[in-house]
Amino acid sequence: MARQKKQEKLSANYLEKIPVRPERIPWSVDEKGIVTLDIENRGVANRLAQLLLRKPKVSHIHLDEQGSFVWQIVDGEQDITALGVSVGERFGDAAEPLYPRLAKFFQILDSYGFIEWK
Repeated sequence: MARQKKQEKLSANYLEKIPVRPERIPWSVDEKGIVTLDIENRGVANRLAQLLLRKPKVSHIHLDEQGSFVWQIVDGEQDITALGVSVGERFGDAAEPLYPRLAKFFQILDSYGFIEWK
């Protein structure tokens, strides 16, 4: 019970954050509206993996339909709650549970360094 309240409080605070797309991450949109992030694999470990295991120099991260929509509407001005309104209007019931799902999406992007905060 206490853990659930702590998670709800953490989630509520997280929803007030304002995400910003980093300029250092190139991305593109295909004809179906799917966003692909092009992430350069840097560092010693990645360089060794590229040489020894033939790993790619650039990884292409394909977002799903909802993630692609969210990525494109991130403008550095709206917090996650405001972005959620647009997601809810666009996807309706398919976006539910809307805010926990949106918070998790941004937590994952943040953990990989694919998003910045204002």
